[in-house]
Amino acid sequence: MKISRILIGIDDSKYAEYAACYGFDLAKTFNAHVGLVHIVEPAVTPDTGNGADNIMGMPLPTADYNEASLLEIQKDHADNILNRTIEKYGEGLQITHFNEFGSTADGILHSSEEFNADLIVIGTHSRSGIDRLLMGSVAETVIRNAKVPVMVVPLGEKG
Repeated sequence: MKISRILIGIDDSKYAEYAACYGFDLAKTFNAHVGLVHIVEPAVTPDTGNGADNIMGMPLPTADYNEASLLEIQKDHADNILNRTIEKYGEGLQITHFNEFGSTADGILHSSEEFNADLIVIGTHSRSGIDRLLMGSVAETVIRNAKVPVMVVPLGEKG
């Protein structure tokens, strides 16, 4: 098996940070091209028309944000995460980065195919029980649907 293209999925968590470190170390070992992907799941903003939260009936704080500005804020945050990760781990490696909008698992899978990855490296939040039921599992969805091997890196004891 030749590993020449490794896709690493990141977010702004210690789990992703640990997985990124692991993935970049693998890339250096194999002298592999790195695809670095961060998925922005669009913020949900309630539009009640009456200025109240439909669930609690409480007035919502007013802000000068619209959907376009929220997406721009999220994109800037994602760019910062990508740039910080590249600066920290990417020295000497060829890196392509993806900044996708939508479902995290779908974005990782799409980026993997677009990048023609040989391996996907992602972290896991190790949720179980009700948390996993409510939040879903990005790692599980990626594992079940990926066309290439997936390495799921749990947070080490150092994390």
